Amino acid sequence: MHGLLWLLLLVATIGSVSYLRLKLINATIAIAAVMLIGTFTGITGLFSWILFLAIALPLNMESFRRQNITLPILKIYKKIMPEMSRTEQEAINAGTVWWDGEIFSGKPDWQKLHSIPQPRLTPEEQAFLDGPVDEACRMLDEWQVNHKLADLPPELWQFLKDNKFFAMIIKKEYGGLQFSSYAQSRVLQKLSAKGAVLSSTVGVPNSLGPGELLQHYGTPEQQNHYLPRLAEGLEIPCFALTSPDAGSDAGAIPDSGIVCKGTFEGKEVLGMKLTFNKRYITLAPVATVVGLAFKLYDPEHLLGEEENLGITCALIPADTKGLEIGNRHFPLNVPFQNGPVRGKDIFVPLDFIIGGADMAGQGWRMLVECLSVGRCITLPSNSAGGSKTVAMATGAYARIRRQFKLPIGKMEGIEEMMARIGGNTYLMDAVTSMSTMGVDLGEKPSVIGAICKYHLTEKARNVMEAAMDIHGGKGIMLGPNNYLGRGYQSIPIGITVEGANILTRNMMIYGQGAMRCHPYVLKELYAANNNDRAESLKEFDQALFGHIGFAISNVFRALWLSLTGAIFAKAPFSDETAGYYRSMERFSTNLALLSDVSMGVLGGELKRRERLSARLGDMLSYIYLASTVLKRFDDEGRQQEDLPLMHWAMQDSLHKLEIAQEELLQNFPSNALGMLLKVLVSPFGKKYKRPSDALDHQIAKILQTPGTSRNRLIQGQYLTREEGNVIGQMEQTLEDVIACEPLYDKICKAANERFYFTQLDELAKKGLELGVINQQEAELLTRTEIGRLQAINVDDFSPEELMVEKPKSPKAPAKKAPAKKKATVKKATDSES
Repeated sequence: MHGLLWLLLLVATIGSVSYLRLKLINATIAIAAVMLIGTFTGITGLFSWILFLAIALPLNMESFRRQNITLPILKIYKKIMPEMSRTEQEAINAGTVWWDGEIFSGKPDWQKLHSIPQPRLTPEEQAFLDGPVDEACRMLDEWQVNHKLADLPPELWQFLKDNKFFAMIIKKEYGGLQFSSYAQSRVLQKLSAKGAVLSSTVGVPNSLGPGELLQHYGTPEQQNHYLPRLAEGLEIPCFALTSPDAGSDAGAIPDSGIVCKGTFEGKEVLGMKLTFNKRYITLAPVATVVGLAFKLYDPEHLLGEEENLGITCALIPADTKGLEIGNRHFPLNVPFQNGPVRGKDIFVPLDFIIGGADMAGQGWRMLVECLSVGRCITLPSNSAGGSKTVAMATGAYARIRRQFKLPIGKMEGIEEMMARIGGNTYLMDAVTSMSTMGVDLGEKPSVIGAICKYHLTEKARNVMEAAMDIHGGKGIMLGPNNYLGRGYQSIPIGITVEGANILTRNMMIYGQGAMRCHPYVLKELYAANNNDRAESLKEFDQALFGHIGFAISNVFRALWLSLTGAIFAKAPFSDETAGYYRSMERFSTNLALLSDVSMGVLGGELKRRERLSARLGDMLSYIYLASTVLKRFDDEGRQQEDLPLMHWAMQDSLHKLEIAQEELLQNFPSNALGMLLKVLVSPFGKKYKRPSDALDHQIAKILQTPGTSRNRLIQGQYLTREEGNVIGQMEQTLEDVIACEPLYDKICKAANERFYFTQLDELAKKGLELGVINQQEAELLTRTEIGRLQAINVDDFSPEELMVEKPKSPKAPAKKAPAKKKATVKKATDSES
């Protein structure tokens, strides 16, 4: 009996020191103390001590451990270490690790999460949103842009240039606005309410492109020449990366530059002969300067010993001889400026390289670092802003539109779709706020950028599909009054660009995340590649045994948190959010454990097992998304009215997180190991359910009822109630309908009849006849009827209006005077010949 108790004490001690992640020497002392207790009670003898010391002493004697344990492992590691391409290495080295590192730690520091400042706009940024941004929205007629001009109108292009919309990222010293990333996000969110053409046109120059690259890497001469011109709108930039044979695999671009001597503007200079074929390049048809990515080669060794210098970025003026530019693609009937850029044997000076000759071959690192920032801003902001507008419009429409004598928003099937819209919109805005704040703090979070791009464009697709289901015929009939159709068409564009979503999910999120965010994997890799043998052994030893301790810790932590339901895990608040923090710590531990097991079992094969990698990436992603929700809820003052939105977003994320974990283990290469891991991380089966019907009902009610919670959900959107702003007019009609509902009930009661909520102008007359409403109330009913019809009606056109080319009327054959027989015969003969 005493022996069993001592054994339980030993296991508990090992588990405790592992759970608490004590240093090796402290853990050894704690276990030695248990051994002493066993000795005093006669349980442990000489053999037990010999066994203990045989393990403990070598591990704690660093010099002995390095030479006899670590060195052999290091030699094996170097042999089995997976090969990495140069582009993969540069991608991993680029960017920074931020909150994603905490997620991978298995024990996120929630205080660190809530110490991240809440993003706020400066007075200058707010004035820009309230002034020029509103005016740009006011100037845009989406139907005119999409159906008639296939472009922004010239006066709007000029307005954007004059007000420096393309210079939000450019520093003030060069004449730019130098807005925060958060402000850029808010601008794009508001512009997205007026369509993808406007938001894309403004977003691209402020994302990955010449302006961003020049500020970080350009020479002083390049910066002083181009940045002021970009700020003033005298130059329109584009960036050409994608080739027909290299889309998502950008490192395989066939476009080339050969270092050589040549003549440029009458002088012989050292330069490059460029040959390239690019497509899908936004703003290319109107660009005046082209950022170009290509592989640079130096076969004559004019720059040094290396022949293959690698991916390089250069700036090419659009009027350069031989540059083919100006044609347009037509992306899904959404006519933002997008087209191909081509050139063959174009000679340009070497100083056209961004950063000059010293930056030759550094292009991929430059691109990955800038792309990690852009992925946190442009597409996520467009997705979040579009979803906020959709949430606002759909909530209004569901309250205005009646079927079976009640608003369709009260039907449970509609409530399910509206909850999906509201809950995802709340989460998406939380993600953009926290992620852009990270960028403003100086982070370049490449993994988080990939998470933002993938999940927010996918959630925008889910939101738009739900909205289309609710609107039915109203959503599919294009015309000036349709505020969904063009957005629905544009959704696949966001899914496709900046790395197709299939690639982003299956390869990038976890492919980079496992290397960059894991506390030890990258350290082991760097140590193994260190050419200094002594330093390499020291660094590898520290990383290896840190990794071993980390893995052991996660085994005990995962088991304990699973068995107890994580009820003893710490949470920064003791309210309704506490359980979410504890659950996320549990999943963070599971992610760390499953990552180590997956990498240990599969090694370099893991990156080719894309579906396993994707599910690990899903776990990482949903923990991050849920973290931003808790951050938003706290930043906004823990508003009780917002609890349904917060609960829906958290429950949906945890439910999908658990599904990802379950599917990973179901498809694990070793069935036995998969079952063992399932017992370890989920011994009682699935715990987290999708949001309930009752929660869906609460969110549907929020979307249909003007109030503070709905206002926070749709904050920052273009809501002016003016002619031409269909969304703003819908908001006015929503308020009018709600104001009319008591009048409707009063009239129905007085007439002892339940009327349809239609022909409100006629209902007003009946109310006046019955004497139950006054003239002012009758006018409200009449005005509401006009707005109601505008909200539910769709556009129609004459056949001629929809034709690009009008058909030509067939001409009647001209009558000829009778001719002589001879002439007629001659004519026939000529005709036959």
